Amino acid sequence: IQKRWRGYYVRKYIHSYYALKKYLQAVSVNNAFVRSELQEYVETKENEEKMKDLEKKEKEKKYQARKMHYLLSTEQIAGIYNSPFRKSPDPMELLLRNSKPLSHRRKQVKSPFAYELYDWPTCKKPPAFVAALPLPPIGRQKPQGPFRDTAEVLWQRYKPLEPTLRVAESINSPLEKAREGIKREEWRNPIHDNEFLPFSSYHKNENEKYEPSLCKSGKYVQEAYGTKHFREVYPKKWIADK
Repeated sequence: IQKRWRGYYVRKYIHSYYALKKYLQAVSVNNAFVRSELQEYVETKENEEKMKDLEKKEKEKKYQARKMHYLLSTEQIAGIYNSPFRKSPDPMELLLRNSKPLSHRRKQVKSPFAYELYDWPTCKKPPAFVAALPLPPIGRQKPQGPFRDTAEVLWQRYKPLEPTLRVAESINSPLEKAREGIKREEWRNPIHDNEFLPFSSYHKNENEKYEPSLCKSGKYVQEAYGTKHFREVYPKKWIADK
């Protein structure tokens, strides 16, 4: 009887077949919803990547069109993208017409002395002059005439400051400096015998006594400790007369 009851109770309330079936149906619905959302996310990501690739290709195509702008056809000669055997010009020909040519930038020829003077406008770093300069380029010729070497001229222009003795030394002589030091010592170490008075009204009301309040029984007067006696004496509490 107990075995049959336990089996019935477990199948009915603990491991219910219908409850498990309902749970599995809910899990399958949730899985389908998550799968659909993931699929939409993947599709949007793919579309974004495709758009980025298309934009990149379009930019590259426009750059190539600006770079190859010299292949544009003229009124006299047709370009390579505008063949007379075509019914309509190539799309590249139309792109060449709408694009502007790239500006030709001239390469800046660096001077052999540029590395020495790059910090001089801001005075951040002094130039490191070397005795042996690199060889000049082939196309550069030395100017004719009695001109000095460039390294020597630069060294003379940017040589360190060497002040004279009058500029380097102080205006005051050592004797005057010593006198000023003695004056400062005398002013700093004086002996004052005057008594320190904390306030200007310290000695005004010496004779006036303090009037105590009616609500308090204590007497707020100056004690005579140290002037009349050094400890309180109570003769009534003496055991003997002495």
